[in-house]
Amino acid sequence: MNIALVGYGIEGEASYRYFSRDTNNSITVFDESNVRPASLPESVTFIGGADAIEQLSAQTFDKVVRTPSLSPHKLVGVRNLTSGTREFFSSCPAPIIGVTGTKGKGTIASLITEILKAAGKKVWLVGNIGTAALDVLDDILKDDIVVYELSSFQLWDLTQSPQTAVISVVEPEHLDVHRDLDDYVEAKANIRRFQAIDDVCFYHPTSELSHRIATTSNMGESHDHAAWLLRAKRYALPLDNAVYVKENTFFIQENVICDIAALQLIGQHNVDNACAAISAALQYTDNFSAVEVGLKNFHGLPHRLQFVRKVNEVSYYDDSIATTPGSAIAALRAFDAPKILIVGGSDKGADFAELAQEVLRHEVRRIITMGKMGPKIAEELDDVGFADVTRINGAMEEAVTTAFQFAKPGDVVILSPSCASFDQYKSYADRGEQFVRFVSELATP
Repeated sequence: MNIALVGYGIEGEASYRYFSRDTNNSITVFDESNVRPASLPESVTFIGGADAIEQLSAQTFDKVVRTPSLSPHKLVGVRNLTSGTREFFSSCPAPIIGVTGTKGKGTIASLITEILKAAGKKVWLVGNIGTAALDVLDDILKDDIVVYELSSFQLWDLTQSPQTAVISVVEPEHLDVHRDLDDYVEAKANIRRFQAIDDVCFYHPTSELSHRIATTSNMGESHDHAAWLLRAKRYALPLDNAVYVKENTFFIQENVICDIAALQLIGQHNVDNACAAISAALQYTDNFSAVEVGLKNFHGLPHRLQFVRKVNEVSYYDDSIATTPGSAIAALRAFDAPKILIVGGSDKGADFAELAQEVLRHEVRRIITMGKMGPKIAEELDDVGFADVTRINGAMEEAVTTAFQFAKPGDVVILSPSCASFDQYKSYADRGEQFVRFVSELATP
């Protein structure tokens, strides 16, 4: 088979490993970068540069595999187009629990995995969370369960939906890559669009965009469509027969599951995430004890409101994964203590007006703005009358030392940038790691 791989990032490499196992396949890599990837074997043809897509369009391949972050709109007219996600969905023998959303999807996917593992299931956690799905496809058996964290990029041109879909909070994001908000939401909607009547979807109880995704179908208006709509359930509410909280206890249909103290994560948003995860997991097990064990076993993902250390009675938290204003809002709501917030980074087309209004509802003693979007965030804060803003020109070391200077005993310092990281860092992980390093170096009396 003559195969083209378009883009050669993490998933491009996974696609190469998967398709190169068949020695009958001939593989060509196209990439808009001029630099040949160091990990690409010399025997593989590489076509790079600004005209790589144009050269691809002039040729015919049996299969063209798109890397997730490359818009399908750039590949209009390219025949036999697919993606690693589509290849996985078409070949996976096991049921798939798909999780998407703007924030919370990694936590929800991880919680589902821990619960099902505690119930004795063989579970594969793949996708946007780190493990490329094609790397493990050949090892998955029909009685296993796949938990697939799906970004809008992976969902962009998907033509199948998972048997169980979970949609967390959805808000505008990646508008620097997607054409507009509708393009972003329509991509996300593929997690639900192709579900059958017997499939099920759990979605955030108050997010309008999550509701829009949960009710997007390709069935048209019919009796089947009406039945299909009934399979979309809001989690964290008792009315929809999903998991909810009452009296500090997780319930489903008035049945006690376990105390919320089993959840090792802070913040109301993580209680909601747990409701979503438990709702999905209970489609595959009725073991409430496993739910409690699974919640206790999961202590959070790196850079997601992660406690770093306490210095001079001030607690420092790394929330570098917070690349949207909504994520920073959730971080503010997670603490009752006085807060110092570090925000700023590269532009993703976000609107910071709601974040500025949220700041006024909390005891925020100082906001430190940095990076490309620092001035814009400072302007939004000024517009709502919040004056306790310090704008810095440097990067993380200056941000941490500035926060240290303003902090008082009992305060919470949170790195929750509300922006992407690529103006000053390699990734959100790099940004978070630098925060942790400089906080660790703070001197104590």
